[in-house]
Amino acid sequence: METNDILSSDLLKFVLVTLMSLVIGLSQRKLYLKEEDSKHAFGADRTFTLIGILGYILYVAGSGSIVPFLCGGVTLTLLFVAYYIHKIFVQKSYGITSIVIALITYCLAPVVCEKDPWMAILVVVAVLILTEMKDKFIQFTKSMNDEEFINLAKFMIIAGVVLPMLPKTELIEGSGLTPYSIWLATVVISGISYASYLVKKYVFKDGGVIITGILGGIYSSTATCIILGKKAKDKNGDLSEYVAAIFCSIAMMYFRILILLGIFNFELMLQYWYLFAIMIVTFALVALYFYTRKRRNQSVVQESQALEIEDEKNPLEFKVALLFAVLFVAFTIITHYALIYFGDSGLRVLSVIVGVTDINPFIINLFQTQHTVAGSLLILATFQAMISNSFVNMVYGVAFSGKKLLKDLALGASVICAVNILILVIFL
Repeated sequence: METNDILSSDLLKFVLVTLMSLVIGLSQRKLYLKEEDSKHAFGADRTFTLIGILGYILYVAGSGSIVPFLCGGVTLTLLFVAYYIHKIFVQKSYGITSIVIALITYCLAPVVCEKDPWMAILVVVAVLILTEMKDKFIQFTKSMNDEEFINLAKFMIIAGVVLPMLPKTELIEGSGLTPYSIWLATVVISGISYASYLVKKYVFKDGGVIITGILGGIYSSTATCIILGKKAKDKNGDLSEYVAAIFCSIAMMYFRILILLGIFNFELMLQYWYLFAIMIVTFALVALYFYTRKRRNQSVVQESQALEIEDEKNPLEFKVALLFAVLFVAFTIITHYALIYFGDSGLRVLSVIVGVTDINPFIINLFQTQHTVAGSLLILATFQAMISNSFVNMVYGVAFSGKKLLKDLALGASVICAVNILILVIFL
């Protein structure tokens, strides 16, 4: 029985290596046919399958020694070197992708034998995806400007190099303010903003007004409301779609704060997530009302035109990160002493005042630092800051639209305020 189990295990591994090698070979065959370059290819489905089987035989034949497998790998590499030299001088071609994939296929055997099957499957999936997406990678690279890789390098430096080096000693006793906590807050908010910036710029570059509101709200709801207000000022007719987009942007602000709560205080998020969900759904329903009203008012339904957005500052600019860090330190100190001298009422008043500025530093400070206050008070202060900021954003929308959006935004704001007051009274 034990022998049968061993045979069954070896058989299974052999089948896995063979099938995975065949799948990779078939993908190469398809690539050759697509590029009409099969004449000069060193092989495809059968060749790649045999390479995988060869790797399995040499790995198993070693009986615990990896020498036969390494010797086979060296021999195979020498053959590929000869093929590549021929490719350069005869075909005038310099790509080595197929050679690298063949070597990966040869190495499937030790992965299947020594690791769980999912690891080998993951390798095959990665090969298939990277092979098939060649054209998309080329198009995406062409669409990128010269600064994007520099921006990515900046984020990797601030997140992977600077952050781990910072000390975790408190700067002010009892405040929870440390160099590490300051930079961690900067990294998290920059990461969320940067991801939204990339999605909006490259995935939904020509998105409509609603898409602008949704993605812009994750990046910066205040900036988005200002932009939407400016664009609405230059439009005539029904502006309900712009109103809907503004409410979408503010809804995404609540979603962003929920994500921050989950990152910095997961237990508190599990306890109060439904309050954020209620507000997000409320904003979404108000936005849906205005969006469908526009459709009802139109005699002919037309597609939303893409909204031409002004160039936004990249969220990884040094000045932006420095400003956020300064605000985070300032709000941490103010909150600390407000609690000491004015208690809970001081925090509630402060949260309303903060709404006229960037609320992210204040809210991250509440979530990240260990204040000696109840979790319900932290959520109360968070909601007061968010509703205050939402009101300010709608005022921006009204002001920059030349008061064209005043009536609709006031109607939607009254519903939002009513729901928010109910939440504060009933749950907090």
